Amino acid sequence: MTTTTPPHSRFAGWILLLAALTALGPLSIDMYLPGLPAIGHELHAGDGTVQLTLASYFIGLAIGQILYGPLSDHYGRKPPLLLGLGVYLLSSLGCALASSIEALVALRFLQALGGCAGMVIARAVVRDRCDPRSAAQVYSSLVLVMGIAPILAPLLGSWVVTTLSWRAIFGLLAGFALLCLLAMHYLLPETRPAVQGQRLALDDTLRAYRGLLRDRHFMGYALTGGLAVAGLFAYITSSPIVMMKVYGLSPTHYSLTFGSIAACYIFASQLNARALKTSSIDQLLHRASLALGIASGTLLVASLITHPPFWLLVGCIYLYLLALGFAAPNATAGALAQHGQQAGLASALMGTLQFGIATLAGVLMGVWHDGSSLPLASTLAVCGIGALLAYRLVAIKLQP
Repeated sequence: MTTTTPPHSRFAGWILLLAALTALGPLSIDMYLPGLPAIGHELHAGDGTVQLTLASYFIGLAIGQILYGPLSDHYGRKPPLLLGLGVYLLSSLGCALASSIEALVALRFLQALGGCAGMVIARAVVRDRCDPRSAAQVYSSLVLVMGIAPILAPLLGSWVVTTLSWRAIFGLLAGFALLCLLAMHYLLPETRPAVQGQRLALDDTLRAYRGLLRDRHFMGYALTGGLAVAGLFAYITSSPIVMMKVYGLSPTHYSLTFGSIAACYIFASQLNARALKTSSIDQLLHRASLALGIASGTLLVASLITHPPFWLLVGCIYLYLLALGFAAPNATAGALAQHGQQAGLASALMGTLQFGIATLAGVLMGVWHDGSSLPLASTLAVCGIGALLAYRLVAIKLQP
């Protein structure tokens, strides 16, 4: 049953668990980023080939979310989540034992197929329990809790790579998935009873997805949030090479910089939760989309003119992540607001749009690595300016 107010405790057990489940997918990126050079060295792979482990992961996130959406609407939230966590745990152990870069790329794809279950179902559970404004506040709280991952994960990954090996990172991820499986039994009640007496039909699922794609309200907000978040993952994909190889940061300095940028995202999301008490979702999204366009456009212009200094690169990324802290929760709440009966499908399609765009961005930057910041700046500009246009030209026209 949907509630109209957020839970009494901002950090209720179910919110902490949903944050952990949502963080599982991104955590599998953040923690192993400092190990990319070691992976390439041990498995005899070049930079572009090693980046395929990121690209395959993004592809898995995009495809898997489409599958979990209808499953969670039909069979309830918990059974597909149990399945996904099981796949994630086993594939993480496989990654730890991989003997070739080709095997690691394939296993990362399977790892993403499992890990994305938490991302889809967490958003759907929030929609099951909250009205749109309350949902935006809970999404902001999720960012605060799961934001510990991008701050601590690269530091932990750097320490693990230095003291143990990159393989131990995947062992830790498998252990984290096991803890989530155990916590589900105690902290996560079922919020969507299974549909009785009716089979899950492929035709009905495809028809529902087509309906969402034709829904301008949903697509306006979904594209705004999807493009904005895709910019984040484009930055994550390219940041190890840009910061460590182009700008010469050490793995430790890179991890510190990465964590401080993530802190901007967390800080902004908490400002968003407070601002929602006096401002509407659309008022905040209006300003955030403009900031996304300004930040990404400035970095693109600077990269076209010259090799931008490190402070300008980081400054634009800081501004982008600050704006994203407002854009992502509000765009998600806006997209799911009118789709409570099919929150799983809507959440899945929104996530697929995000990571589908992120996958294209990752492949582009893997091919277009030219020893400068231009590939990152160009991709970020497409995402940031695209989010601005999607909101102004589609979503904003739907407001009364």
